[in-house]
Amino acid sequence: MSVRKIEHVGIRVSVLEDSIEFYIRVIGLKLLHTVGEVGADVRLAFLTFPSQNSVEVELVYKKAPEELAHEGRVNHIAFTVDHIEQEYERIANLGLSGLDKEIRTLEGGSRYFFFNGPDGERIEFFEPAQLEEL
Repeated sequence: MSVRKIEHVGIRVSVLEDSIEFYIRVIGLKLLHTVGEVGADVRLAFLTFPSQNSVEVELVYKKAPEELAHEGRVNHIAFTVDHIEQEYERIANLGLSGLDKEIRTLEGGSRYFFFNGPDGERIEFFEPAQLEEL
């Protein structure tokens, strides 16, 4: 099989500029470029992490909102984090909607929590379990 990695994750948004600002300010992504002029029927923004650009988040604005029912947004997008307690506190202090009441732990020790993006998309911050070296 020749599949090697996730290229990008596309997220439908209602106001492109607001979502760009959110993903820069809250997630820490950087804007690579946009496609389409203000007022166009379709506009795109591509963002990635400053230190790693192998996976991108693509924000998709379409003027015709009725298409959303056919295309969907996404279920959620997960970001790996360090120091999950500090990240939970930071997100809580931002007053974002949909924040889980607590950090959850999976069997095996990985921990995570969810909150909402500007269009209700679910965002997960995930801290993998620290595996002991053999």
